[in-house]
Amino acid sequence: MHLLISKKIIIYLLLFCFLVSINNISLVNFNFPKINKIEIIGLNLDERKKIESIINDANFKNIFHIDKQYLKKKIDSINIIEHFEIFKNYPSTLRIFIKETKILAQTKKNGSNYFIGSNGKLILNDFSSSSLPFVFGDLNVEEFLNFKNEVDKSNFDFKKIIKLYYFKSKRWDIETSEGYFIKLSRNDVKKDLNLFVRLSNEDKFKNEIVIDFRQKDQIILDGK
Repeated sequence: MHLLISKKIIIYLLLFCFLVSINNISLVNFNFPKINKIEIIGLNLDERKKIESIINDANFKNIFHIDKQYLKKKIDSINIIEHFEIFKNYPSTLRIFIKETKILAQTKKNGSNYFIGSNGKLILNDFSSSSLPFVFGDLNVEEFLNFKNEVDKSNFDFKKIIKLYYFKSKRWDIETSEGYFIKLSRNDVKKDLNLFVRLSNEDKFKNEIVIDFRQKDQIILDGK
């Protein structure tokens, strides 16, 4: 009786091993579908082609072998992008949702034109835009973003600025669409601009063109 049971166990084990071997061979020979569709949402055609080229050059075998860190590093190198998310739509579709950075101003560096993005990056640009303020000087983008933040916290409308002048002392001058030239102090941008807004609404102030806040506790005015 025991011998019969032992033989049955051996037969079952051999059968199990045989079936496992067949399944392993099938898994080895099974090919996952390659990525056959890339959906990029949120960019213009030229920028989408750049990302498609990055993915194609990476030559991922299939959707299961995507290196997200590699893609993140490559996509981050495209300066127009503020944020992105990658989704795998099984079995063979890759979807990438992208948010473009907000263009805040424009500048020139080493003879080339650039847009300044809210992501703190310079975006190479072949043309200038009359609707954006132009920044002069040896621009520090981080300082510009700090300045923009102070302007936004004030009562002054950033859209009224047509020219910005940045100095190595980390001070700013601005020229407005209304013809005012404002020389701001280094540390009280919000306070200076709020005072300018209040004064500019007074009739007696209408003829003043240059407003200088650089001296502590005083304002120097220069009229037409």
